[in-house]
Amino acid sequence: MTAAALAPSRSRLGVRIGLAALAVAAFSALGTPAHARGPEGIADVAEKVIDAVVNISTSQTVEAKGGGSNTMPQLPPGSPFEEFFDDFFKNRKGPGGSKGGDNSPPRKTNSLGSGFIIDTAGVVVTNNHVIADADEIHVILNDGTKIKAELVGVDKKTDLAVLKFKPTKPLVSVKFGDSDKLRLGDWVVAIGNPFSLGGTVTAGIVSAKNRDISSGPYDSYIQTDAAINRGNSGGPLFNLEGDVIGVNTLIISPSGGSIGIGFAVPSKTVVGVVDQLRQFGELRRGWLGVRIQSVTE
Repeated sequence: MTAAALAPSRSRLGVRIGLAALAVAAFSALGTPAHARGPEGIADVAEKVIDAVVNISTSQTVEAKGGGSNTMPQLPPGSPFEEFFDDFFKNRKGPGGSKGGDNSPPRKTNSLGSGFIIDTAGVVVTNNHVIADADEIHVILNDGTKIKAELVGVDKKTDLAVLKFKPTKPLVSVKFGDSDKLRLGDWVVAIGNPFSLGGTVTAGIVSAKNRDISSGPYDSYIQTDAAINRGNSGGPLFNLEGDVIGVNTLIISPSGGSIGIGFAVPSKTVVGVVDQLRQFGELRRGWLGVRIQSVTE
């Protein structure tokens, strides 16, 4: 009798527990994964702007210098080994059969960075350090098309540069947003060419604003934890509307890879610099006038 009376109660309890478990599972499926993967708009931003992000390839001729095993060690005057080493290094043949080992031919070095198209006429923004001292500059589009580019102008103090190339087909361009409207914790998207892996998309948040890291006279960086690595320099930092709110420029890393501390020049600074570089080929900063009065006046 007792057992028969308890059976329906256990059944109803089991149903309640089962419904509660289903509710928890449904809540977890809807809430947690979405929170873990960030805002849904990241994929839309990447799809919208990725064709406007380019790789920057440069080559530079470097004069070879004597060094390593071809450099004569510094010996005290009168050392018994001085005559031996002097004779050895003077008569030793270097590359190409030249004596002394210090007459190696010049060699070419290559480097890769990132940039982005701001005008469908073929105008690109990047970092100055990406193209500094380059003999040749090429822009590589997202589809792999490689086009020679010309330097329009640079500003070393803000580490910005503008390039120009002749498009061979219609281009996609991006526009600047207002970096002053950024808030701490806002989601941002970085796209670039880290370690020569072009078209790489990473996302993170704004970690700090107006960050001064003592790298120059115009320190006021956006700090982000979006993964930025070697090769990302000159690439754009986007907000979730697909507007450029910064140019990825620096990282802090003891290993050379991303540890979640990257810095971008804010668009508020970039816009003014780029406008002047396009107009004058250089930056024309204002002067504070001071009248020097003669002692005879």
